[in-house]
Amino acid sequence: MGQIALHWAGHDSQMFITRDSFGHMVVAGSWPNEGEENWVEWKGVKPSDMLVMALCSCSAYDVVMILSRQRQELTDLRITAEANQASEPPYQFTDIHLHYVATGRDLDPAKVERAIHLSEEKYCSVAATIKGVAKITNSYEVHQAG
Repeated sequence: MGQIALHWAGHDSQMFITRDSFGHMVVAGSWPNEGEENWVEWKGVKPSDMLVMALCSCSAYDVVMILSRQRQELTDLRITAEANQASEPPYQFTDIHLHYVATGRDLDPAKVERAIHLSEEKYCSVAATIKGVAKITNSYEVHQAG
C-alpha cells in the first residue's frame, strides 16, 4: 500500500483533506453547526462513515470480481449499510449490516451468496479488520435483468 496523507484545513475548522495512495482526494471532518460562519462551504465525510463506506467498497469490489470469474453477468450492484455505534467514547461500531442488491442476466442466487460470503470471510481486508470489534451481518436480493 502506498502512502495515505492528510492536511488539516486550518485552525478555525474541523475539516481535513485526505489523499489515498493513488492521489484521490476526500474531504473529511465534522460539520460545523448551522449558523456558524462558512458552514455551507464545508461539507465533508464523517470519518466514521468512511470506515463503513470502505467496507462497502471493499466487499463490492470482491463480489464483482468473484462473479465475473464465475461468468455471471452482473449488470448492477448496490449495497446499503446500517451501522450501530456504542453510546460512549470511543463510539466503536458494534454491528454493521450490509444489504446487497445484485442485478444481472441469469444470475445464480447461490453464486451471489457465495461471492458475498467469500468477500466478508476471506478477501475483504476492511471486513477482516472490523470483525475484531463489530459483528458484520448481511442480506441480499437477486434481480434478473430484463
